[in-house]
Amino acid sequence: MIEDKTTYIQIDINTRVEILFFLKSCFKHSLKFIIFAVYSILRKLNGQLYIYAKIIKSMSLEIRQVKDKDTLRQFVQFSIDIYEGNDFFVPPLVYDEIATLSRDKNPAFEHCDAAYFLAYREEKIVGRIAVMINHKANNVWNEKNARFGFVDFIDDPEVADALFYEAENWARFRGMEKMHGPMGFTDFDYEGLLVDGFDQIGTMQTIYNYPYYVDHIERLGYKKDQDWYEFLIKIPKEIPERFVRVAEIVKKRFRLNVVKLESKKDVWPYAHEIFELLNRSYKDLYGFVPLSKAQIDYYVNMYIPMLRLNFLSLVLREEDNRLVGVGIGLPSLAKALQKSGGKFLPTGWYHLYRALKGNDNKVLDLLLIGVDPEYQGKGVNALIFSQFIPEAIRLGFEYAESNPELAVNNKVQSMWDDLEARHHKTRRAFIKDL
Repeated sequence: MIEDKTTYIQIDINTRVEILFFLKSCFKHSLKFIIFAVYSILRKLNGQLYIYAKIIKSMSLEIRQVKDKDTLRQFVQFSIDIYEGNDFFVPPLVYDEIATLSRDKNPAFEHCDAAYFLAYREEKIVGRIAVMINHKANNVWNEKNARFGFVDFIDDPEVADALFYEAENWARFRGMEKMHGPMGFTDFDYEGLLVDGFDQIGTMQTIYNYPYYVDHIERLGYKKDQDWYEFLIKIPKEIPERFVRVAEIVKKRFRLNVVKLESKKDVWPYAHEIFELLNRSYKDLYGFVPLSKAQIDYYVNMYIPMLRLNFLSLVLREEDNRLVGVGIGLPSLAKALQKSGGKFLPTGWYHLYRALKGNDNKVLDLLLIGVDPEYQGKGVNALIFSQFIPEAIRLGFEYAESNPELAVNNKVQSMWDDLEARHHKTRRAFIKDL
């Protein structure tokens, strides 16, 4: 365990200053202990300045900030290496993950700041953490929050404590009042720590983590802020009668149509409109921030080429062809990503192609459903599923896996009432006062 001592030193000064004081001192005993990570925050209070110094005693543990592309690649690779031999972890594509974390690639940096830290022991990486400030989110939600994410560490309290202390002090020095996560730059990044369902294979869109992550994060003072549920849904042998009936009623009552797309080129005229609809439909969800035009361009180029037309449902209003509903599904890439080890080359592309186009994939990922606020709660989802279910049956899918759904969103979870669905995973966002 870390010996954690806090020293309070009072200094009288008249000037208003707020600085970060960092001190490392090393000395050698017979056991070669190193004292590191002394952080001080100077705050003016009634004309006095207080220094809060955290002193952690650890053996040969060092925290370094990621400063270059080579180290950033190591930051991403560690998240794969730590799960070597785990049957449930699904690796990200390394190239895509590096792009997400790169200031020159990800347009989220138009309104975000971030820092990435690696923990080393004996020059071996033993942990990582990212800390982000989404200034746009803070303006929208009237908060001063930082986010932690992209976090992995060995089962060692010294490593977990040192990583979070570094991230928290980075955020605190920039005026943040709370830290929450795991979250990313946007809702399309990984979010939510797995707290139940550790024996279930992950998806390409979600985090997998060891159970001990929860223990360490809670020990550090983080509390539950929000939960998401995931469901495993058995594909029925035929479309439930209620879906058919409701879909017909909704089409006639609200004069809506489901678009039939013949080729991938037919998708592009709707590509930006899809993400503009998501901005409208998700605007009140936990932590969501509307995507900018540059971000929409980024995600259009990332996701549109991957789509299967069988599982792209676009619902238009007859009077003006306005997009009011969208559903996107994709054959599961989980096992293909496991086989690829997170690398597209030399053979990863083949596994991914087979998963997308082959006939032996039995799991369909329901990536997202978005409905214009004007039409929410009016049965538009039935129109989407009346297209998805017959195609899933025809192509031999046996199960569908939902993306995370907010635990408090009963309307969304009611979609599965007429299907054989099992709540098999729960993930959580934590929060802590800084």
